[in-house]
Amino acid sequence: MSKTDQRGASAVEFAIVLPLLLTLLLGIIEFGFLFNQQISLTQAAREGARAYAIHHGELGFNLTTAAQNAAPSLGPVNADAGAGCDSDNIVRVTVSRSYSSITGWFDFLSITKLEGKGAMRCGG
Repeated sequence: MSKTDQRGASAVEFAIVLPLLLTLLLGIIEFGFLFNQQISLTQAAREGARAYAIHHGELGFNLTTAAQNAAPSLGPVNADAGAGCDSDNIVRVTVSRSYSSITGWFDFLSITKLEGKGAMRCGG
């Protein structure tokens, strides 16, 4: 074979390898985004539990607002405190958010809800 017989070989090889490389790159980006959201939700739950343990009896206190302020980059979140907060109890707060991918490449995995959990002794 002469050199002119292999003129399109590198283009064909690139076309074969490109979907695999693209999937790998987008998977890394998507996993990083998912992991970042999970860490932010956990931090928001911890902050929500701390705020609930200290301020639960105050007029105008809103747990969802406290959790939202702890992680403003997440968008809307739902926060829920477990049992009431007596002096010797531990309050458990769960903060959840629906997951939305940034690439759309892995939407078939059907990850729809992320949750973060935090706990704190009532009264601070």
